Amino acid sequence: MYERIIVPLDGSEVGEAALPYVEALISKLSPEVKVEVTLLQVLSPSAPDVVVGAEGYAVAYTEEQITETTKKTMDYLNKAGEALRNKGVTVVVKVAIGNAADEIKKASDEINADLIAMSTHGRSGLSRLAFGSIADRVLRGENKPILLVRASKKD
Repeated sequence: MYERIIVPLDGSEVGEAALPYVEALISKLSPEVKVEVTLLQVLSPSAPDVVVGAEGYAVAYTEEQITETTKKTMDYLNKAGEALRNKGVTVVVKVAIGNAADEIKKASDEINADLIAMSTHGRSGLSRLAFGSIADRVLRGENKPILLVRASKKD
């Protein structure tokens, strides 16, 4: 069934919306089923564009910045996985650098995931066009089960 689940996170509450659903799914499985959940966060290889005049430039992070950001990200992922660990689930944390959708698919293949569980910001129209949809790109590029959870909008 679902023994290897990957949950991409982005460091936000919206990104964590799928975690309670993963916990609920795991709680419904037979106690004999050993589940491993991989929490993944993908970091961008460059800082947001720097604008000089009318031109925008992507500036690569320094090795020191990447190391520090990776450490903070690992700490965040470990904290995000505490509830699952407390229920006896094996939690693996992974940080990748690159295009988010591509790295999610790559990590899913590497661990031979049975399920990808991720949240979606629920954007539509112009905001979706402007910001894109990582969930949509993963959904269209994968052939394995995907649980998409629309995060609720905060009032």
